[in-house]
Amino acid sequence: MKALVGANLIDGTGAPVVNDTTLLIDGERIVAVGPQAAVELPPNTEIINVKGYTLLPGLIDCHDHLASKGYELSDRWGLTEPVSLQHLRTAKVLEQTLAAGYTCVRDGAWLDVGFKQAVEEGLYPGPRLVLSVAIISPTGGLGDHVCGAGHHKPWGDNPLLPPGVANGVDGVRAKVREMVRVGADVIKFATTGGASSRQGHGPKDIAFGADEVKALITEARALGRKTMCHALGGPGLRMAIEQGAGSIEHGCYLSEDPDLLKMMADQNTFFVPTFEIYEFHSTVSAPHMVERAKALMRVHEESMHQALAAGVKVVPGTDAGGYVHGDNAREIELLVERGMSTMQAIQAATGWAAECVGLQDDIGTLTPGKLADLLVVDGDPVRDIGVLRDQKRFKLVMKGGDDFVNNIAAPALQPVG
Repeated sequence: MKALVGANLIDGTGAPVVNDTTLLIDGERIVAVGPQAAVELPPNTEIINVKGYTLLPGLIDCHDHLASKGYELSDRWGLTEPVSLQHLRTAKVLEQTLAAGYTCVRDGAWLDVGFKQAVEEGLYPGPRLVLSVAIISPTGGLGDHVCGAGHHKPWGDNPLLPPGVANGVDGVRAKVREMVRVGADVIKFATTGGASSRQGHGPKDIAFGADEVKALITEARALGRKTMCHALGGPGLRMAIEQGAGSIEHGCYLSEDPDLLKMMADQNTFFVPTFEIYEFHSTVSAPHMVERAKALMRVHEESMHQALAAGVKVVPGTDAGGYVHGDNAREIELLVERGMSTMQAIQAATGWAAECVGLQDDIGTLTPGKLADLLVVDGDPVRDIGVLRDQKRFKLVMKGGDDFVNNIAAPALQPVG
C-alpha cells in the first residue's frame, strides 16, 4: 500500500478543503481518506510526504480532439505527412495531456480505438479515453467533409475511422451501430453548424430532423451509449435537448431559449461550453470563423450564467486540439474568468466531468473505492486557479495508483508494530 500524507485535500465533490489529510491507496484504488489522525496506516505502507501541497482528483476534459493537428484543410484531411507520423504525433499528445494532469479525456472525433487499446494495455502512456470516433451529421452537416471545390475528404484505408454522414431514420440507426462496432464509447452528432463550419452553415443553421435525432438517441441508448451533441443555437439546439441528448457541446445561444435550461437540469443534460476554442477562433481563424466567434462571446457567457442558475452541470471541454495540446487547463481558467467560482470550476473538471463522461463510479472524486487518479500541486488552486496550468508546480500525477509525474522525495516505510 501507499499513503499520501499531509496534503490539503480537494475531493472533487465541491466540499471545502480539508487540511492535513491522509489518502491510502491499495493497488489502483483508494481505500481510505480523511484527516491524518483518522486514517490508520498498515505496516510497510509507503509514506509519501505531500505536506503543504494540494491534492485533488485527476482532471477531466469532456471534449478534446487528440488526433487533430491543425485547422488548415490539408491538416484536417491528413494530407501533409505520412499516416504513421500522424499516429506518432498523436501518441505524443496523449503523453503531453497526461503530464498536464488530465487523467481522462472524452475525445470528440477522429481518434480510433487502437489508441485506447494501447493506453489500456500499457503500451504507451495517456489518459483514460472515452471515444466518439466520428461526428454523425446529415449530408451538408458538420461531419460531411467537403472542400470549397466540392471534393470529399479522402477517407484512406482505416476502417476504424468511418465517415459520419447519415440521412433518414434508418440511416442514422445504422450509423450509430457502425460507430459502436468500431469502438465508440459515446455517440457524437451535430444538429447545427458552428463557428468553424463552412460558410452558409452557421451556428443556428439546422442539421437533421426531429425524427432522425430521436432515432439516433434511442439507438444509442439501446446499445448502452451516452450521446454528446454539437449544437450552438436555434431549432437544432432545441431539438437536441428535447430529444434527450446527454450533453450539449458549445450551446452558445442557450440563453436565448431559457426554457431549455430547465429541461436540461430536469433530465441531467450536461453543458460543455468549450470557451477555449472560441478564444482561438476569435483571433487566428478564417475571417468568417473570426466573425462568428466574436459575435457569440457575450451571449455564450450569459448562457453559462443562466445554466448554473438553473441547476445545469457545466463542465470543461477544450475542443482545441487543432490549435494546442497539453494546455487543457486553460478551459478551467476560462470558466472562472466567465464567472464560476474556483471551487465550482474544480468540481466541474472532476466530479461533474466524471458524471458527464459516464465514469463517475470510478473517477472524479477522491473517495474510497474510486481509482487513484489524482494530482498534487504546489499551490492553492482555490485561491489561484492558474496553478492548474503551471506544470512546474506539479508534484505528482497519478493514474490508477501509478505515478506518471513524480517530483516528490522517495517514500518512507510505515514501521511494523
